[in-house]
Amino acid sequence: MSTPHNQAELGEIAKTVLMPGDPLRAQMVAEKFLDNPVQFNSVRNMFGYTGTYKDKIVSVMGSGMGIPSISLYAYELYKFYGVENIIRIGSCGAYKEDLELFDTILVDSSYSDSSYAMVFANDPEKIQYPSKELNDKLKNAASRIGIELHEGRIMSSDVFYNFDDAANQRSLETVKQYDICAAEMESFGLFATAKALGKNAACVLTVSDSIVNSAETTAQERQTSLLNMIRVALESIVE
Repeated sequence: MSTPHNQAELGEIAKTVLMPGDPLRAQMVAEKFLDNPVQFNSVRNMFGYTGTYKDKIVSVMGSGMGIPSISLYAYELYKFYGVENIIRIGSCGAYKEDLELFDTILVDSSYSDSSYAMVFANDPEKIQYPSKELNDKLKNAASRIGIELHEGRIMSSDVFYNFDDAANQRSLETVKQYDICAAEMESFGLFATAKALGKNAACVLTVSDSIVNSAETTAQERQTSLLNMIRVALESIVE
């Protein structure tokens, strides 16, 4: 069995999938952290692998950028491949001064003005939530291996570049209104998809830049150096 976007056969993907945006980051996770990884997908170069971590079977697959992309891949994984849990591991821009580069954030809710949830599932909610069960496992894993987690609400935006100062000001007003700590572009869609299908989703992020003080990491650092969130996500499956 395959889908238009995934060449895997049923049984080749684990019940738990780690999902970075960048398919090269998925490849890095598989090669660096998993034992005996086997590639199950290369359609559109959206690489996916299944292997073991501390004798637990786990998969990792890229999602691409933005709510439509992650929602498409998550839907197929949940609906056609029997996946129960997806943990997004990604980068974000910080809106809080106390968040520094490479800090790790556990998302406790995701705000978006995207129409995805409404169009997909007639869900009007602008704030979507992760699985409490998965978040508890992630918190326990982080505590066990000594990695500090910052918890907070993030904003999943459909827009990376604001057109002008007025658009930027509207974004800053939204950040203040909803007490948003950071911004990325995917978790709202993942959470809404999981909710509609009765599945589990969570999101762990690494601060790759600061919208407050303009600090930022390089593309290479974002691809290869965001290790704490990867370790937390993997350790959460071995409880």
